[in-house]
Amino acid sequence: MSIVKIADATMKQLGKANGSKLSFKNKLDLARLLDRLGVSVIEAEGIENVKADSLLIKSIAMTVKGSTIAVPVDLNAESVEIAWNAVKTAAKPRIQVPAPVSTVQMEYLYHKKPEAMMNAIKETVAAAAAVCPEVEFIAEDATRGDEAFLYEAIKSAIEAGAKIITVCDAAGAMLPDEFSAFITALKENVPELADVTLGVSCSDALSMASACAVAAVREGAREVKTASYSFDIAKLADVSKILSTKGGAFGVKCPVHTVEMNRVMKQIAWLCESEKSKTSPFDSGVNDGTSSVVLSAHDDINAVMKAVSELGYDLNDEDAQAVYEAFKQIASRKEEIDSKELDAIVATAAMQVPATYKLDSYVTNSGNIISSTAHVVLIKDGEKVDSISIGDGPIDAAFLALEQIAGTHYELDDFQIRAVTEGKEAMGETVVKLLSNGKLYAGKGISTDIIGASIKAYVNALNKIVYEETE
Repeated sequence: MSIVKIADATMKQLGKANGSKLSFKNKLDLARLLDRLGVSVIEAEGIENVKADSLLIKSIAMTVKGSTIAVPVDLNAESVEIAWNAVKTAAKPRIQVPAPVSTVQMEYLYHKKPEAMMNAIKETVAAAAAVCPEVEFIAEDATRGDEAFLYEAIKSAIEAGAKIITVCDAAGAMLPDEFSAFITALKENVPELADVTLGVSCSDALSMASACAVAAVREGAREVKTASYSFDIAKLADVSKILSTKGGAFGVKCPVHTVEMNRVMKQIAWLCESEKSKTSPFDSGVNDGTSSVVLSAHDDINAVMKAVSELGYDLNDEDAQAVYEAFKQIASRKEEIDSKELDAIVATAAMQVPATYKLDSYVTNSGNIISSTAHVVLIKDGEKVDSISIGDGPIDAAFLALEQIAGTHYELDDFQIRAVTEGKEAMGETVVKLLSNGKLYAGKGISTDIIGASIKAYVNALNKIVYEETE
């Protein structure tokens, strides 16, 4: 019985739909959920901002253990090199080479004649195959393309080194029996497909994407592109359920853990639907207190730095040594160090910089019958700068005021609060993690006033960003 690989394109589809409303942290969480579900392939967005997008893909590669990480490229060798440098650390890397095969898309979207497109496909697939063990050629708009060109393009891609060939019914106008016939004709005219994996991607324009995908599987397709969130392609839950229930009848099985499906689908829907308020600095909520990192005094610097990388930090050698020394001091006094404590260590020990901004004062007002407001005053170059903002709570309002003073919105990757002493005058510790140009900056604040601790932590992280980006 053969395996039908399930590829999830949710992350890629979100990027195409609206510039992606998922934060950096949300995307890592989505990748973890899909990996846990047993999805064969997780499709990442293409790389536009080399530094930020490459860091995201590297972070996903470190997070995901079982799934293949697929990264699409443009039709040139330079794009292949950038994508490979980002995904090569994945346990199972894949480079995708999408190209149009219909005349309309070739000429109006890519401004290429058929001959030029064929050469671009050959050259790009060959460049990808030279560095990556798994290359996928995606024939976009295949069902509306010229059949002779489509067959030749697939043959050329296989000859150049593609191991997976995916054909797309972008129009979604075919019924299951029509798509089944299309796949049959494809295999008859391109016998080379017997040596590679045939994949399909179906539009849901007629609400039949899942049925068409399963029809293709019956004809020999062994990979299906799906979405775990509601997009115009086959649905992950539907395809997995159909194959798990009926796949044995035509000799296939699906690797997705359908027992966990409902719970994971709800979590993914929450990630995709939880939109950031336009008046809030909180992109992805507050840390839920769970910890995926447990270290002890027996761990060496390599183990500690691996854990630091998994949290999203990219430290230079000097900061890495400073963090490790601070870690050893704390680890000598307690049995375990979790991710929240490691965050605090990084915030305290890494990248100590001169203070561009200093906190002068703050005033907050909140209650159950008024909107929360914050008036924050900072000192920069000896001059006072201030802002007044309204938010969903006093900390929300204070962070928004700080954003307005800085003149830039930084993605708030994480925000942690914990008590470090007990009693009515207990000290509160906060860690704020800001994301700028693909790099995380952590700040730490301690105060008997948790709002004050939060503001200090934000200012601490902000100073690190300003220092590094204006050097």
